[in-house]
Amino acid sequence: MTPDERLERFAELTVRVGANVQEGQDVVLIYLVEHAEIARAVARSALAAGARRVLPVITDLHLRRAAIELGPDEELGKTPEHILDWMRSWRETRPAIIQLTGDPDPDLFAGLDPTLVARADANDARAVYLPLVMERLVNWTIVSAPNPGWAEVVFGEPDVERLWDAVGTTMRLDMDDPVTAWQEHAALLERRAAGLTEARFDAIRFRGPGTDLVVGLLPGSLWKCATFETASGIGHLPNIPTEEVFTTPDWRRTEGTVRSTYPLVVPGVGARVEGLELRFEGGKIVDVRADGDGADVIRGQLANDEQAPYLGEVALVDGASRVRQSGVVFCNTLFDENASCHLAYGTGIPLAVEGAEGLAPDALVELGVNVSAVHTDFMVGGDEVEVDGLAADGTARAIIRDDAWVL
Repeated sequence: MTPDERLERFAELTVRVGANVQEGQDVVLIYLVEHAEIARAVARSALAAGARRVLPVITDLHLRRAAIELGPDEELGKTPEHILDWMRSWRETRPAIIQLTGDPDPDLFAGLDPTLVARADANDARAVYLPLVMERLVNWTIVSAPNPGWAEVVFGEPDVERLWDAVGTTMRLDMDDPVTAWQEHAALLERRAAGLTEARFDAIRFRGPGTDLVVGLLPGSLWKCATFETASGIGHLPNIPTEEVFTTPDWRRTEGTVRSTYPLVVPGVGARVEGLELRFEGGKIVDVRADGDGADVIRGQLANDEQAPYLGEVALVDGASRVRQSGVVFCNTLFDENASCHLAYGTGIPLAVEGAEGLAPDALVELGVNVSAVHTDFMVGGDEVEVDGLAADGTARAIIRDDAWVL
């Protein structure tokens, strides 16, 4: 397979399976300036699939650094009102949304005040966008675009071809028919999710080095995988690759300590956090530790709103994951979360709770579904981490042992 053929497969999979762009639908394509070549291929594929038009949203993180260094603090993280108004219009126009990630310069914000770095994230835009996703009004996907800066972090050298090989393997671009391969893989994840929902666990317990954590579930918690469907019936895969099954926990019922097993590149902030350890009491993160100034970055996110320090997602992944088997730590949350079980602090996922869809934010919080402008995943699984499902009486049932799915 030539690089051009690989890029074409990447773009087609993103458009036709990830976002599942519909005939006559607008496509909002969000990417960094460094992703331009890949964005062009995705745009061509979207138009070939019948998109009415492709609307680019292009970001330059160097401009964000300049704003942090030189601009007024009170303007950090503020999105122009006309952009927010356009995003609000998506509730009616319902475009397909494709986002390219893959940090081209992970050290760009090094040396800056981590509190200001966290504040510079556009949480006002996220607060408009997340309800569209949670209410299943848009078909969307996020995929990662290989680039020299990302390759430098992963391999210690800007070997983009090597990174492409690793990404292509995890995305099943090496299969004769990647679309069929993804359909079969999705069916496996759907069976796992159905089994967990049927078990009706009261809580999930994680135990391993530095980790002894119990995450309480809701009576109506439903286990899902990344085979989403919009309210109008458009199926899509929000993340490619995906290896997880997940649900929304009760934000009030997490207790214990947890140590992240992978580096965390904080979404929207770009800061890399290693050695992350969190302690929960009454559902809330009450202590944050990390190497260097990583803890301050996390605390900045947790201070974003009242519900940010509570969990919104628990997800399970075993060692059969293609991301895990690649042996690569991608230093990219959307990949690394698919190598390992993970948790997310911040907003929950209403579609993973019976009777939650369509409820107002206050009603969701009262039900036990977290609502926040933040949603940050961090990895907690691996060879040494045991995962159990707990019944209401405390009886444990093994889900993952020795990195293998046993339920």
